[in-house]
Amino acid sequence: MSNGKGTTKKNVSLPKRGTPDFQLLILTLLLVGFGLVMVFSASSSLTLASKKFSYDPFYFMKRQIIWVVLGSIVMFTVMNIHYSKFKKWYAPIFIITLVLLLFVASTDRINGAKSWLSIGGMGIQPTELAKISIILYLAALITKKGERLRDFRTGYIPVMVIVGIVAGLIMMQPDLGSCLILVATSGLVIYAGGASMKHILASVALLVLGAALVLGAKGAIDSLSPVSEKVIANQDYKQERFDAFLNPYQDASGSGFNIIQSLTALGEGGIKGSGFGQSVQKLYYLPYPYTDFIFAVIGEELGFVGTTIFLLLYLYFIWRGILIALRCTDPFGTLVGIGVMGLIAIQAFVNIGGVTKTIPLTGVTLPFISYGGSSLLVSMLSMGIMLSISRETNRPAKQEVTKSVTTVRQVRAR
Repeated sequence: MSNGKGTTKKNVSLPKRGTPDFQLLILTLLLVGFGLVMVFSASSSLTLASKKFSYDPFYFMKRQIIWVVLGSIVMFTVMNIHYSKFKKWYAPIFIITLVLLLFVASTDRINGAKSWLSIGGMGIQPTELAKISIILYLAALITKKGERLRDFRTGYIPVMVIVGIVAGLIMMQPDLGSCLILVATSGLVIYAGGASMKHILASVALLVLGAALVLGAKGAIDSLSPVSEKVIANQDYKQERFDAFLNPYQDASGSGFNIIQSLTALGEGGIKGSGFGQSVQKLYYLPYPYTDFIFAVIGEELGFVGTTIFLLLYLYFIWRGILIALRCTDPFGTLVGIGVMGLIAIQAFVNIGGVTKTIPLTGVTLPFISYGGSSLLVSMLSMGIMLSISRETNRPAKQEVTKSVTTVRQVRAR
């Protein structure tokens, strides 16, 4: 529209960024809400009968609610920050992660591992932060390198060194499950970034060979030097987990007990399940039914039908996130999105696979569902980044329409 002096006023004003993906947001909130309900169901009977938990059936649920609130604040805050900011912040975040991983190595062992930091009476796992930190770091580094990533010496090796450092620090705790998840997620981001498949396969071979040599050397040293009973028990525990995977009934009351109870829970659920809150296996049969084995409780209480619906919802959630990542025109956004959704998918597979005896048990949480503040907080932070990416993928079409309309009006005004 002309003002009579040859100039044109803008009549259309659209936001610089698009709206967050509504489906991904709702799916995230549904999973978090479902997880909160299942944490209560899996833990209430245990805490109600225990003096340790003050006979409070809402003991774990109340603590999980705190993390849900904190996670929601983080998610909605990050959602309104342009994801490209993390391309500038990845280095400080990564350095903080390394410092925390080094610091946690000096703490006391909890359940045989040095994985926790106590801050204000709340347990924090730096390993969870490491998972998102390595995704941001790799995405930024690969984006900068571009085609040079395919060069083995100057492109691929520096990237793998970073992954090796973080994986090594996690193995010092030791946390084999989280280490494998981090390495698998890193491999996915590196492959999506354009790395040569032969380089990746060579890395896997070297990783297996290196792990075999390290474990062999460690075993030889331990056999020649006096070790404490705790170290021996820890080594036996790892071997027992693998043996339990191969044949849990060989030691049904010992190493195979956990997986047998998990499979029993899934079998007892049948088609329709025993009903919400009616699980029997969670009553001192399943270890940590509100964390590592919460999927077994879901299977027993909701049955095949409920479990199938849950898994389909989870799969659609992952598919939706991957779709958003692939639609992003910025390589950094695409790599971060693939990394985040790949991390959730891989960790969910490791958890569910262990509970169903598809793979050996590793003791990792089911994202958004299991009790655990660090895991939930980082998962919701990750979804905040995904929602920020989705705002960018929704923007270009709207801007093109605006430009077209403005151009037509300018032409008409002239």
